[in-house]
Amino acid sequence: MTGEHSDVRLRDVTDDDLHLFHDYEQDPEAVRRSRFTPRPRDAFLRHWRERVLGDPDCLVRTVTVEGEVAGSIVSWTEDGQRYVGYWLGRPYWARGVGTRALGLFLELERVRPLYADPFSGNTASVRLLEKHGFERAGTVRHGEDEHVLLVLGGRVLGGRAPEKRG
Repeated sequence: MTGEHSDVRLRDVTDDDLHLFHDYEQDPEAVRRSRFTPRPRDAFLRHWRERVLGDPDCLVRTVTVEGEVAGSIVSWTEDGQRYVGYWLGRPYWARGVGTRALGLFLELERVRPLYADPFSGNTASVRLLEKHGFERAGTVRHGEDEHVLLVLGGRVLGGRAPEKRG
């Protein structure tokens, strides 16, 4: 099944999910689109277990499609700003999975304003966020790459984007 008819759900993350999340992060096309440097398995697992799942501030869910692990979606606080990020495996791209998963997640994550900063070249991710009401609020740099800063439920004060990690 594809599109709106897929059974997209969110559930708690299990340790087994982490191995699939790692595999999805290694996909060369996903890396190209996100401009995210994939991590070795041990570093990835340590980050997820300690910094994501081990942080009570993080709201994190596994995205499933018809019971299969499709990816993850997470929110966290950084420098006083609440962010959302997601990662789907390539088999789940362009099927409406991200749209449905983000909609479900935004029902759980009620903090506003909520920020996202996808790579500017990842137009599908920018469109997905805009479809859910995120508005462009500027740009931020991560190393050499420019990312679009989007905000849901608020504006960046003074026209300046918050300082971001590099």
